[in-house]
Amino acid sequence: MTMQLSRPADIDVAGFELTDEQRRLRDDVREFADTVVAPAAYEYDTKRSLPYDIIAEMGRMGLFGLPFPMEYGGQGKDYLSLCLAVEQLGRVDQSIGVTLEAGVGLGAMPIFRNGTEEQKQQWLPMLARGEALAGFGLTEAEAGSDASGTKTTAVLRDGEWVINGTKQFITNSGSEITRLVTITAVTGEDRRADGSVKKELSAIIVPTGTPGFTAEPVYDKVGWHTSDTHPLTLTDVRVPEANLLGERGRGYANFLTTLDEGRVAFAALCTGAAQGCLEEALRYAKSRNVFGRPIGSNQYIAFKIARMQARVHAARLAYYDAAFKLMAGAPFKLEASIAKLVGSEAAMDNARDATQIFGGYGFLNENPVARHYRDSKILEIGEGTSEVQLMIISRALGFEA
Repeated sequence: MTMQLSRPADIDVAGFELTDEQRRLRDDVREFADTVVAPAAYEYDTKRSLPYDIIAEMGRMGLFGLPFPMEYGGQGKDYLSLCLAVEQLGRVDQSIGVTLEAGVGLGAMPIFRNGTEEQKQQWLPMLARGEALAGFGLTEAEAGSDASGTKTTAVLRDGEWVINGTKQFITNSGSEITRLVTITAVTGEDRRADGSVKKELSAIIVPTGTPGFTAEPVYDKVGWHTSDTHPLTLTDVRVPEANLLGERGRGYANFLTTLDEGRVAFAALCTGAAQGCLEEALRYAKSRNVFGRPIGSNQYIAFKIARMQARVHAARLAYYDAAFKLMAGAPFKLEASIAKLVGSEAAMDNARDATQIFGGYGFLNENPVARHYRDSKILEIGEGTSEVQLMIISRALGFEA
């Protein structure tokens, strides 16, 4: 039996036609991922360090500035272009893909969406060029999806915010090129007529060199070893009153909007991971011979890989749909949650199946599918767990629970 080695489809999907410019970007980033990122992935994963040389090259390619106007150092492209780049990077190394996704979606985008003109001019050019990274400090031990659990406080004294608290699981928050973290904090309380108290949450920009700001030692994570993730401690951190990002009391609401948008790019990261597992499994199934023939000639293996392809296609359709609605200015919150849910499950399922197809070789850390197996679980947790996505989807269907 003759089997032809071919690349799985990661081209346009029906109903969502890419422009020539978007195709060129996708193909350029794919080549960069294959020739620069992939060969170094195992080394940096083992070192558990962010590859600053690769990040700098991504900056020179303009990837960190894709969705931002040229007046702020960006490329003036659309949001789908960012998603295409994130997908191609996530295909070979999720840590690099999420560094871009979080650097843009959680680091720079809140400043672009909610910042003053002065804040944009100060921070966006260096972020868009990839010369600096930024994080967003929302999650705490008892707060994340439940904003009422936020305990970090910011008190206005003599024209300065005095901030005290801790944050957890903050991406891009302690690297050598991290220059700021935007944190959410309780800036007041609103006592209601029934006697209950609602916390006023605001977002405040904290430059990382500010006294009292500490990025604690990096987490020892199951996966995403190359991604920079830290707990943060803020002890009497003082920043100017002008560092308030957006309207006072709108910090959490603005972040939820940012998170909806970010989920589209995160779904692209998931799709890339699922695609990467598919490509590795397909290559191995067509080249690994057992009993004188490729293992892919066994129907069980072929069907397993067929399901992997179906998952990738569905995941890509889902995030394209959400991205096109976002760019058209139409409601996309539901579609973003569906894309994130479908994409993360596709990545996890494909990682498991690819590892099984590789057998013992799939259990070796130097194998890309082993890294995807470790990395993919966080895709069902980060930027809103699968349960949060199901809650959003069920509410859209009219369920209140």
